Amino acid sequence: MTAIKESSTRNANKLQSVSACPVSYLMNKIGGHWKPIILFQLMSGPKRYGDLKRNIPEVTEKMLIQHLKQLQADDLITRHAEPVVPPHVTYQLSTRGESLRPVLDSMAMWGFGQTGRNADGSPV
Repeated sequence: MTAIKESSTRNANKLQSVSACPVSYLMNKIGGHWKPIILFQLMSGPKRYGDLKRNIPEVTEKMLIQHLKQLQADDLITRHAEPVVPPHVTYQLSTRGESLRPVLDSMAMWGFGQTGRNADGSPV
């Protein structure tokens, strides 16, 4: 993927829309294909990297690592590493990430309604 110059018109427009609209700001933080799925997985509690990879088998290692780092940088998740061999790393929602729970719950309920399924996978 080509990097976007900080001085580009596209980047300036994006920054302006993000600062002017709270929905754009939120979508900038949790938007994309994998971030909402990762956050949804972490809503049920702390997970190790392997658990996330197993629960989201379609995501590549590169994308999972990249998005975990971005979510951590945005203070939506925390990473706890224990100094043991092999490393024991756990990810969980941060306090700021927990504040997204109502938003993510609403998104999930809307999505389940569109698919004709309940949260447990049973038909509506």
